[in-house]
Amino acid sequence: MTTSVHNKIAEELGVRERQVQAAVDLLDGGATVPFIARYRKEATGALDDAQLRTLEDRLRYLRELEERRATVLESIRSQDKLDDALEASIMAADSKARLEDIYLPFKPKRRTKAQIAIEAGLQPLADLLLSDPSHDPRETAAGYVDADKGVADAQAALDGARAILVERFSEDADLIGDLRERMWTRGRLVSRVRDGKDEEGAKFSDYFEFSEAFTDLPSHRILAMFRGEKEEFLDIALEPDDGTEQPEGPTEYERRIAQRFDIADQGRPADRWLSDVVRWAWRTRILTHLGIDLRLRLRQSAEDEAVRIFAANLRDLLLAAPAGTRATMGLDPGYRTGVKVAVVDGTGKVVATDTIYPHQPQQRWDEAIAKLEKLARAHGVQLVAIGNGTASRETDKLAGELIKKHADLKLTKISVSEAGASVYSASPYASRELPDLDVSLRGAVSIARRLQDPLAELVKIDPKSIGVGQYQHDVSETKLSRSLDAVVEDCVNAVGVDVNTASAPLLTRVSGIGEGLADNIVLHRDSNGPFRSRKALKDVARLGPKAFEQCAGFLRIPDGDDPLDSSAVHPEAYPVVRRILERTDNGISGLIGNTRVLRGLKPESFVDDKFGLPTVTDILAELEKPGRDPRPTFKTATFADGVEKIGDLKPGMRLEGVVTNVAAFGAFVDVGVHQDGLVHVSAMSKNFVSDPHDVVKSGDVVRVKVLDVDIPRKRISLTLRLDDEAGGSGGRAERGQSAGGSGAGGAAGRRNGGGNGGGKRPQRGGQQRREAPQGALADALRRAGFDNGGGQRSGR
Repeated sequence: MTTSVHNKIAEELGVRERQVQAAVDLLDGGATVPFIARYRKEATGALDDAQLRTLEDRLRYLRELEERRATVLESIRSQDKLDDALEASIMAADSKARLEDIYLPFKPKRRTKAQIAIEAGLQPLADLLLSDPSHDPRETAAGYVDADKGVADAQAALDGARAILVERFSEDADLIGDLRERMWTRGRLVSRVRDGKDEEGAKFSDYFEFSEAFTDLPSHRILAMFRGEKEEFLDIALEPDDGTEQPEGPTEYERRIAQRFDIADQGRPADRWLSDVVRWAWRTRILTHLGIDLRLRLRQSAEDEAVRIFAANLRDLLLAAPAGTRATMGLDPGYRTGVKVAVVDGTGKVVATDTIYPHQPQQRWDEAIAKLEKLARAHGVQLVAIGNGTASRETDKLAGELIKKHADLKLTKISVSEAGASVYSASPYASRELPDLDVSLRGAVSIARRLQDPLAELVKIDPKSIGVGQYQHDVSETKLSRSLDAVVEDCVNAVGVDVNTASAPLLTRVSGIGEGLADNIVLHRDSNGPFRSRKALKDVARLGPKAFEQCAGFLRIPDGDDPLDSSAVHPEAYPVVRRILERTDNGISGLIGNTRVLRGLKPESFVDDKFGLPTVTDILAELEKPGRDPRPTFKTATFADGVEKIGDLKPGMRLEGVVTNVAAFGAFVDVGVHQDGLVHVSAMSKNFVSDPHDVVKSGDVVRVKVLDVDIPRKRISLTLRLDDEAGGSGGRAERGQSAGGSGAGGAAGRRNGGGNGGGKRPQRGGQQRREAPQGALADALRRAGFDNGGGQRSGR
């Protein structure tokens, strides 16, 4: 059975079964995906981290399927009902849904009407009428009347026979599978507003009378409607067809059931009764069962897409360009409670804090500038990080005046996402890390540090609190956590970690290091001073050979005893480097970074039984640029002067901005007006865009044009196509990407996901209105409904 699992995964990934077997053995042995992807390429045939993550997920699913298969077999065997044909069918089931379809007739259940009827001796009646419809139902049923068994009359006997057949029809695995797939490809999700909820549920107005095919529904619309139902504003129904079938006569589904059991109206006495049984089975049992299945399928597919989007955004955010070791001032904006100020040096150490009150109601503007100037001058501040929450635009203006008045300080201001900063401030780790700081000031420290090194700071926060997701609170907690944890692990290990400066939360994300071991590393470092070599890691309590193997290559020791310890070359491969040194007559210092010498070497010359060509090639590349950071170069967006609030925007303006979030339907861009604008997917490129992540990612600095501004609804529509006409079309919405996109935060953009979504609104009567191909994006955005306070940006 294990072989079949490996073979199936290999087919799905398009790789050899041997590669899958090797990867599974390593995973089962405790190896992490980053370690396998980086240091075990020979074993896996160079499977990358994306392939390995897919392999890991499929392995989990298929193993769960095998466990369930074994349980099903044992259950049916214990009932003495398992024959060769049934066992073969169970063994061939390739999904959990198919397996459960087969198991359904044998699944222990409470006494059903069918079971009661069988106990009353009505099984022969049901079999007779089904196999030979020439019998008159009522006359035949009269022979089964038995008051002692609860069969009072012929009608009661027929009711019992019907219950038996309905259960038989509804538990036929092949039939149910066929009907399910037909309903999936032909059916529609329909939503309507609940009586009296029009005003209260206005944020879901696009779904007050809505209908769309299952296969056309994007994830954000599915989750929006389910949320509307959960909040009791919408009623949702799953309709089995697209409304094109004629209402007269049996439906196609009923015809398929009848055909499966050779039921046809040929004028025989029992034909009409059997047709009624089919109709009853479909409407009261099978349709309900399929509705539950497809509702779950819709939710799972929507969750998968929402999790994928969140993971992609999180990866972009974690791998955003670090500002580096420059003294930074963090400003956590606020009105009444003031702007919290924290200055950190190049290493992130807090050197000063303060609170200023430049805004209403105190309005101590000049005093605030004086304090900031004094702090900046005293600590050599180069960067000013401004949190993007409440009062951020006003605080940005304050920083701008500081820079203008004191140009000699050469300060640069940058708006920084503060999502999750309050979560960090109140966390137990923040209490240990900054015990002498008030909770309110810790947020300013986090804002400053996340500009210096986004990855190192954001790993201290639960990924779900970072707020770059779409409907993150509506998806499976387990599924989301597993995916986001994998992203954080991959990002941390891709960048590498300085073991002498890393926090415990950062070390926890390193391959092979858990929370306890991370604490031990920090404790050892504090007690014995900085690590001078990777070998010294073996002196850490509980850091055994397995953990060392997994983590050593990802931990860096700059300026240590061995220059190789600052590279991504694993200690186990140092012998290869020694052979390269012997061949080139170079010392290690003369070899590292020596492009001319390294590129003149042939990797094949250093291959041996343990280290193959992929590893040697990686070693040479690493020696050329040791410890290379894969993250992009730090740069900032320049917001336009005089554009400070949404009212300052005019259609046609060309602005520079920063991508703050990417959803399935487009990207949100901060253009400096305290309100994000939406670039709909149809306005991203001249070519069709299936995934906005193919065009932009969180943190990108982009040039956009303003298409439309809706001040009352706080909506800004933007385009990346700078030759688009303002106030006109933002690009045609292709099939499956409605111009009324929706989801993460509203057209004007709250960062933390949410929004009730938008879409093509149908006309009254449940028929979906077809949008004109030239429909303006601006109009589409007005039709799109979003929650979270009208789409205002979150202030934490």
